[in-house]
Amino acid sequence: MNILVYGAGVQGSYLAHTLVRGCHDVTMLARGNRAEELEKEGLIIRHHLQRKTTVDSVRVIRTLEPDDAYDLIFVVMKYSDFGAVLPILADNDSRHIILVGNNMDTYAMRDYLSKPGQSPKQVAFGFQTTAGTRADGKVICIRGGHGQMVIGGLDGPVPFRSLLEQAFMRTKYKLTDHDQIDAWLKNHMVLVVPMNMVILFHGFQMKQVIRDDKRMRQLVAAMGEGFRVLDSLGYPLTPAGQASWITGYPRLIYWALKLFFALPVSRLIDGTAVELKALNEAFAEWRVRSDVPTPNWDALEAEWLTQS
Repeated sequence: MNILVYGAGVQGSYLAHTLVRGCHDVTMLARGNRAEELEKEGLIIRHHLQRKTTVDSVRVIRTLEPDDAYDLIFVVMKYSDFGAVLPILADNDSRHIILVGNNMDTYAMRDYLSKPGQSPKQVAFGFQTTAGTRADGKVICIRGGHGQMVIGGLDGPVPFRSLLEQAFMRTKYKLTDHDQIDAWLKNHMVLVVPMNMVILFHGFQMKQVIRDDKRMRQLVAAMGEGFRVLDSLGYPLTPAGQASWITGYPRLIYWALKLFFALPVSRLIDGTAVELKALNEAFAEWRVRSDVPTPNWDALEAEWLTQS
């Protein structure tokens, strides 16, 4: 298969590595220094937990032209970057697109790519459960197993599921179908935004995060508030157990997060202030529409915005 991975950060790099090992023709869209690194050194990934390094050869492009045709396009990037890429995808002839990453606007993005008068598109949404960072021309990737993506369509199953199965057939990568992917992504955002507010407030200094009892408690409480906002607006809480644990056992979640932040692997979390701001602004509309009070979320937001 001829596959494009649009985006060459941590997530896109590991996805490209998996697809290359699945014996496909993989192209990566990258720009600037990252494109030069990939062309010169190849796709270098340090698999942190597995204690190994892999190097793959990939084709690199810097722009996607309208007549560049791919069997699948995986768009793997920060939520704040999707808007700039949608017009390019809409003009391209490829039909099957998977938008991978945090997303608050799935329906709007799907509708934009499906407008009459342009090349017909089928769109799915996914989230890859890997983490990591980039350093010295290589990706440091944190993953369990061989990688996993939660994936779904907005109106039933992904219509091109057979193509996805073909793409990952020779790999041990796991595709987990979710019939409410829009709700899943919004629930995930409820976890990501308060956590990253605290982490970015302390400049990724995890020892400071652990010692900040006040904001750690606000973090857990803000997650609970976020779930209650989604519930009040009719969004399913999914996974249901996740929300019930956070709202029902905040003290236990507090200590679990403290333990996580104490682990060396937590220092490899890759978060950006730009994406965090975009996600938080999008969720602000939901908070306004809801009658659920969010004092802890509001306090974290105010302090983080003041500092940044």
